[in-house]
Amino acid sequence: MKIYADRFPTAVRQLLTDLLVVVWVYAAIRFALWVHDLVRKLSVPGEKLEGAGGGLADNLADAGGKVRRVPLVGDELTAPFTKAAEAARAMAEAGRDQQELVGQLALALALAVLVFPLGLVLFGWLPLRLRWMRRAASAKALAAAPAGRDLLALRALAGQPIGRLTRIAPDVAEAWRRGDDATVDALAELELRGLGLRARR
Repeated sequence: MKIYADRFPTAVRQLLTDLLVVVWVYAAIRFALWVHDLVRKLSVPGEKLEGAGGGLADNLADAGGKVRRVPLVGDELTAPFTKAAEAARAMAEAGRDQQELVGQLALALALAVLVFPLGLVLFGWLPLRLRWMRRAASAKALAAAPAGRDLLALRALAGQPIGRLTRIAPDVAEAWRRGDDATVDALAELELRGLGLRARR
């Protein structure tokens, strides 16, 4: 029997679920990036503080270097410029620290935002998807085996809703016991359809 994906409700539901998961993950990542960028904007004052402190420190250092050239009192006049330059450098360092802190906070919040949606995918959807893939692969292997159609029919009898079974035959179990080819084929196809697959002979 040749197996291919068919447009049955199970296959459609599987496809829609996969698409929704992709959209969900994409939206979660985009939202996390938005949160990251939003928090990173808080580092702008730190950037300005670093720029202003660094520029001021350089200017004071240059001025101190020029004052040092004054005869006799140059060294004494340089001291205030040196202290002011050190204070400006400390201000620039504070700006860098603020930027680093904001960067760490932005990363932590972005990861925290991703934990819940990705957790749903990894621990909710993915195990179900893997289980379906194993069942579909098992059904394909059965369908390809010489006696696979009988085993698929048996799985259908054991797992399919009674309403679907009785639509095949009023006494579907008895027809299966007799080895009725039409009933066995219908049961095997019912099992495959339940997995979103279809059998063609």
